[in-house]
Amino acid sequence: MVVVGAGAAGMTAALTAARHGLDTVLVEKADRFGGSTARSGGGVWIPNNDVLREAGVEDTPEQAAEYLAHIVGDVVEPELRQAFLAAGPEMVRFVLEHTPLRMRWVPGYSDYYPEAPGGLPSGRSIEPRPMDARVFDGDLATLAEPYLRAPTGMAVTQADYRWMNLMARHPRGLARAGRVAGRRLVSLARRRRLLTMGQALAAGLMAGVSRAGAKVWLDTPMTGLRTEDGRVTGVELIRDGQPTTVLARRGVILTSGGFERNERMRKEYQRAPVCTEWTVGAETNTGDGIDAGMRLGAAVAVMDDAWWGPSIMLPRGPYFCLAERTLPGCVLVNQAGERFVNEAAPYVDAVHAMYDQHTDEVSHIPAWLIVDQRYRNRYIFAGLGPRQPFPGRWYKFGAVHRAPTLEKLAEEIGVPPAAVRATVIRFNGFAESGVDEDFHRGESAYDRYYGDPRNKPNPCLAPLAKAPFYAIRIVPGDLGTKGGLRTDPKARVLREDGTVIPGLYAAGNASAPVMGRTYAGPGATIGPAMTFGYLAAKGIVETNA
Repeated sequence: MVVVGAGAAGMTAALTAARHGLDTVLVEKADRFGGSTARSGGGVWIPNNDVLREAGVEDTPEQAAEYLAHIVGDVVEPELRQAFLAAGPEMVRFVLEHTPLRMRWVPGYSDYYPEAPGGLPSGRSIEPRPMDARVFDGDLATLAEPYLRAPTGMAVTQADYRWMNLMARHPRGLARAGRVAGRRLVSLARRRRLLTMGQALAAGLMAGVSRAGAKVWLDTPMTGLRTEDGRVTGVELIRDGQPTTVLARRGVILTSGGFERNERMRKEYQRAPVCTEWTVGAETNTGDGIDAGMRLGAAVAVMDDAWWGPSIMLPRGPYFCLAERTLPGCVLVNQAGERFVNEAAPYVDAVHAMYDQHTDEVSHIPAWLIVDQRYRNRYIFAGLGPRQPFPGRWYKFGAVHRAPTLEKLAEEIGVPPAAVRATVIRFNGFAESGVDEDFHRGESAYDRYYGDPRNKPNPCLAPLAKAPFYAIRIVPGDLGTKGGLRTDPKARVLREDGTVIPGLYAAGNASAPVMGRTYAGPGATIGPAMTFGYLAAKGIVETNA
């Protein structure tokens, strides 16, 4: 069996196949493994798994099914959703049994729609525990870099990130920062390197793959699929600079990621304005697997969508905003100087609002996140500490603007000053009362997760009053594209007429998403990717048993 792409989906598929006795080859286009997984927060959204159960999280299959049915709707077949929910816990159990990974619940990191039927305010996301890099038997230089590295080599988890944002505001923030610093000192004393988040997930999976005996070929791009009598029988590759064909008697699983780095495909399938510079997805994600499947007549779906997120274009690349737009003391405005969305909304929804309301008359792209000095004194922002000035190169790059008054700030960014003043006056009234009458910011448990619990009466709302004021340019970035090859509940790739292309499977961002046009919760990209990688390999094993 051949797996194309060494992200979470591909490594889970290769692990499963190799552990079931198949001669397995995992090929990766880049010279490093991990793909977008290694660059991510490493969260895994799988309802009803053993890790959640051991943490005391109350969940049921029926509750999870109700939640997905409500938020996804008829964009995805019920059978596909059910396959994910049924196999997810089994996949987690299998991965924990056959890799050095250890996972834990992220307390309180709620589903993205916790008030929806079946939603959990306590959250269903799990993440890797900090992992000693020595458990990885291979060369760590072949592990893809995170898109944003923690300062001074500190090992920061998703749970740490939430509280460290509040280190200047809340005792738990200061305590969590101390814990992270202590973890760093212990690591130095023991001469070990700790991996967290996506780095831990990728390294742990690859350790399992290697121990299971699968072959791993890095720096080996796929150029096409081999077929015989309508069946996929192999993969055409470039290995060591030479064209090579690997025969795959059992099957081929495409887990090669999305097409976020393919300018042609983005412009063909997605709405303008869009570009390859705004994504934090892996550099090698150019849609190779999707394109190869389409050349064989495979159907695709949801190609116009992505795992969007409001992002700041900085000199080193895009920064994907999470807590920054949720914390009290900021507003997001369009080119007319008006709010248009709940700033704390799930990141996919925030960008959907940017695109859905973007017209020739009213531009929402770029948008501007306006904050005051009190906000900057209180909170971490894009890796900068509280009170730490924005770097001069950010101003020169046009990412940040500063002015002594809101009116002058509006003039500098080309937005109507009177409109900005009116927007902030209205917003400040909401902050005083604690009720956002326009967009309901702070009402959802998800909004409040990244809020400031010491800010009253609403942890997500505070007036903008202290000069100077700042405007940060926001573009529709993404974690990767969402559309891909249509598959059935066994991850088999389908033609337009719904028939199966024999021997071809797909998972992860090379396949159309089980999440449809929404996003269930933290890790709802990686969780399904791993699950359908697992299902693809299991299907191949069972078919050929």
